[in-house]
Amino acid sequence: MDPQLRRSALWGLIGGLSFLVLLQGYELVTTERVDWLVKLGVAGVVVVGATALTYAAARRPTRNEQA
Repeated sequence: MDPQLRRSALWGLIGGLSFLVLLQGYELVTTERVDWLVKLGVAGVVVVGATALTYAAARRPTRNEQA
């Protein structure tokens, strides 16, 4: 596996888990509850989005590399 893809996937996983922790904190503070399918669906979207954004951002050249 490409090391950059692996790093991006790990950042995506961190993003998805962070979303779930944030949502759990919200549920603890309020009386509202979110269905578990919605939680998993949105967490999956966050994982894919964070992975894609991290991978795209890492492949962009920085200012030092452009010169």
